[in-house]
Amino acid sequence: MHLDMPESPLDPDAQRARDKRRLGNAVKASIGFVLLLVIVFGLQGLGDYRAFAVAPWSLPGLAGVLAAPLLHGSPAHLIANAGALLLLGTLSLSVYPRATVRALPLLWLGSGLGAWLLGDAGSYHLGASGVTHGLMFLVFVLGLLRRDRPSIAAGMIAFLFYGGMLLTVLPQEPGVSWQSHLGGALGGIVAAFLFRHSDPVPPRRRYSWELEEEEAERMAQAERDMYEPGSPRDVPVLWRRGTTEDERGTVLEFRRRDE
Repeated sequence: MHLDMPESPLDPDAQRARDKRRLGNAVKASIGFVLLLVIVFGLQGLGDYRAFAVAPWSLPGLAGVLAAPLLHGSPAHLIANAGALLLLGTLSLSVYPRATVRALPLLWLGSGLGAWLLGDAGSYHLGASGVTHGLMFLVFVLGLLRRDRPSIAAGMIAFLFYGGMLLTVLPQEPGVSWQSHLGGALGGIVAAFLFRHSDPVPPRRRYSWELEEEEAERMAQAERDMYEPGSPRDVPVLWRRGTTEDERGTVLEFRRRDE
């Protein structure tokens, strides 16, 4: 697969400052969300948090579609999701800031609806793992769709660290909500197709042979325009037949030879 080289920025220092600022914002947003999960986990002991989890095929359990990604069943569960959120969140927000923000509702709702529709009755589903799967599939599929160097690099990094998520969307071990993983992954795939043009593609570097070909084509077109006849519509009109009914043609008679 051919990958185009990005064009060198006109102002490298300004571009470097923008990239650094965008990376910093991505890190801050990811850390902020993880801190929110830690605060919610600390508050879970104040009551029965299962009321805010996804309960499949239960109307009250639909509330968990919005609240369940904020809940976690154990510190180990929280730490596992926090690490994935820090890496995948920073990666997606730094490379695709607009697409990630627009895709987050799809990842969030897809995770909860997948658990609600596919889960077993009487079970409870909670945790941000569905969102992490959505982020991983979002970054991976965007790399396949856009195919510029930053996108390919982001997709390879995501696959290197969390490529196993391609398998955890299927039932493997008990107690793991593969349904929310699958819902989040589907949300990430749909979001990748919907928002693949949200973030601008870096300008492609133009090589000398491409410029030479374009110049040769331009000169050839100029030569064709010089020697080829123009369109009949471009020929100036010197005389136009009248359209009134009174105008008639004139017949000129020639003398006979015997006269």
